[in-house]
Amino acid sequence: MALRRKKQRNFRTKNAVPTYLYLIILSIIIIYPVLITVSSAFQTSDVTSFLLRFSTNWTLDNFGRLFRETLYGTWYKNTIIIAFWTTVIQTFVITLAGYVYSRFKFVGKKGSLIFFLIIQMVPTMAALTAFYVMANLLNALDQYWFLTVLYIGGGIPMSTWLMKGYFDTVPYDLDESAKLDGAGNFRIFWQIVLPLVKPMIAVQALKSFMGPFGDYLMSKFLLRNDVHYTVAVGLQTFISDPKSQEVVLFAAGSILIAVPICILFFYLQKYFVKGLVSGGTKG
Repeated sequence: MALRRKKQRNFRTKNAVPTYLYLIILSIIIIYPVLITVSSAFQTSDVTSFLLRFSTNWTLDNFGRLFRETLYGTWYKNTIIIAFWTTVIQTFVITLAGYVYSRFKFVGKKGSLIFFLIIQMVPTMAALTAFYVMANLLNALDQYWFLTVLYIGGGIPMSTWLMKGYFDTVPYDLDESAKLDGAGNFRIFWQIVLPLVKPMIAVQALKSFMGPFGDYLMSKFLLRNDVHYTVAVGLQTFISDPKSQEVVLFAAGSILIAVPICILFFYLQKYFVKGLVSGGTKG
């Protein structure tokens, strides 16, 4: 028995070494670019390339220059507005759509789900021309509402699939028990099922909020005036000219992008676990 336990311990140790080695390498790959960005953001303005340099001459002036000398504050506000409405509307739509696809039978249900998958196979690059023509016809170039609609519509197909799959994990017996007690479809959805899917709603809300902050291609294609840029497009202007690159401003602006995303993440984090517990109690 002791020999068997020793062999099992040795086996686990041998398998743990490559696992930890893989995690260490992966951590370095992820953390190294972040360290370079942070290091560059606090350097003096004479830095012309991204360097991992922990010198003593760090400064906070780069963050002040962003708002004093550039349109970063306007870009930041534009992105926050777009991200807010994208999150609210998209999360609302996919939650209702996921519930309907999970709980009801209707004509075209299977076909529409397959259609959603086909839409996701079309890359954004292939649809840019169509988006531009549509925006031109609607006089929607340089308009936030059109870009917001595209973000909302682009995230609905796959997010609906994910929400439907999560709704499917909620036992249908809960619905039947509530119907026996006289509850209607809306009450079942709001008081019984919805609390159980709060973790997935939180994940989808965070995902939809992050989208406008990271998108460059579509916003650059549809937003022409620099006053209307989002932060991704605006930051690119700092390093687009090889002769005069503002590396420190780019790095400082990149760090500030993470602030609202981190705030939303820590706010929604409680729902990842709390949603399951409180939902189970109500059910």
